[in-house]
Amino acid sequence: MADPKSSLTFEQVSKNFGAVRAVDNVDCAIAEHSFVALVGASGSGKSTLLKTVNRLVAPSKGRVLLDETDVADLPPSRLRRMVGYVFQGIGLFPHMSVAENVAIGPRLAGEPIDEARVSELLELVDLEPKMASRFSDELSGGQRQRVGVARALAGDPKILLMDEPFGALDPITRDGLGERVRALHERLGITTIMVTHDMAEALLLADRVLVMSEGRIVADALPEALINGAGGEIAQGLVAVPRAQADRLAAMER
Repeated sequence: MADPKSSLTFEQVSKNFGAVRAVDNVDCAIAEHSFVALVGASGSGKSTLLKTVNRLVAPSKGRVLLDETDVADLPPSRLRRMVGYVFQGIGLFPHMSVAENVAIGPRLAGEPIDEARVSELLELVDLEPKMASRFSDELSGGQRQRVGVARALAGDPKILLMDEPFGALDPITRDGLGERVRALHERLGITTIMVTHDMAEALLLADRVLVMSEGRIVADALPEALINGAGGEIAQGLVAVPRAQADRLAAMER
C-alpha cells in the first residue's frame, strides 16, 4: 500500500521570541484527511506551531509546506481559502451578525457567499438558519463556538486548524461539539489539527496524537498506543490524568 499523501509538512521549524525558543526544530509530516491532536502543557509550543501554518506566526527557521508549497509563498487570499482557523477565544465580531461573521473570510478573499450558503454552513454545525440575523451577545458559548467553526469552513478549506476550541465550554457542550467536529471532519474529508491541553479529548477525537514539551515533539503515537503505555514519560504523565479520573469514578460505583 502506498504511503498516505502529506497534506502538511513542518521542515526544521523553529520560532524564537527574543531569547525564548517557543518551537525547537520540529520535523513532522501530517497525512491528508487525518485528525491530529497537538497536546502539551501551557508553554509547550503547540499553539505557536499551529499558527505557523496560517502565517499568524512566521518561523525563525525552517519551512511549513502545504501540498509541497511553502506557505510563505502563497498569496494571503489563497492561504485563507485553504486553511480554516477556529480561534481559542472564538473571536466573533460583536458588531456583525452571525451571517456576516460566517461570511467574512470569503468576502475578504473577494469571493462572497450568499444567504443560502450561510444557511448551509449553520446547518452543518447544528444551528438553525434563522440564527443568521442574531449577534454574538445573543448566543450561548456553545453557539458562538459553532459559529466560529462555520466561519472556518466557509471557504471550503483543505485544512482546519483548531486552537483550544472547546476550552471555555461546559463539559456537556464541549463533549457534544467535539463529536460534531469529528463528524464534520469525516463528512468533509478535510485534514484537522487541534491544539488541546486535554489528553482525554485528544485520545477520543484524534487519529494521531503529537505531544509537545519545550518546543519539541516528544511523542507521536496512535491513541490506542498511548493508552497502552507508549510515548514515553511526558506523554504518559498526560495520559495518567484521565486514567486516574476514570479509576476514581469506577471506585465510586462499587
